Amino acid sequence: MLQQTRVAAVVPYYEKFLARFPDLVSLAAAQPEEVLQLWSGLGYYSRARNLHKAAQQMVARYGGQFPRLREQLLTIAGIGEYTASAILSIAFGDPHAVLDGNVARVVSRLEAIRGDLRQPSRWRRLQRSADRFLAHESAGNWNQAMMELGATLCLPRSPQCHRLIPIAG
Repeated sequence: MLQQTRVAAVVPYYEKFLARFPDLVSLAAAQPEEVLQLWSGLGYYSRARNLHKAAQQMVARYGGQFPRLREQLLTIAGIGEYTASAILSIAFGDPHAVLDGNVARVVSRLEAIRGDLRQPSRWRRLQRSADRFLAHESAGNWNQAMMELGATLCLPRSPQCHRLIPIAG
């Protein structure tokens, strides 16, 4: 729900969604129309369809559990590199660095990488840097901190990155 959507907008939807679907089994068993109805207003309806399909896949293949292997996660509907890294690091503490637009912005500024950050070779370079910076002993917390830093201080316009480092003088 948080992909491309602010936390404040998501909270009421999340609470209703979890009240109706407290686990993967209940979500997997739901009719697509009911899933879409509870999602209505959040937009990006392919996310709801993928979430529903992912729940069905995890129930069928993994007994209603999230797979722990990256290769298995990447076969689930709607789960790509970023989401797999986020799940594995935040839920399980595995050492995988996330790279989204916010993290890419922070890393590009730390590494003085200029130009279109989404350009494939540049994105791979950013991922290597994010991997290098990752605090392996607390990967989930590190990833969440980097995402938050990019979302709140290291902004695309009027960045406040300087607030992190006291300037002598």
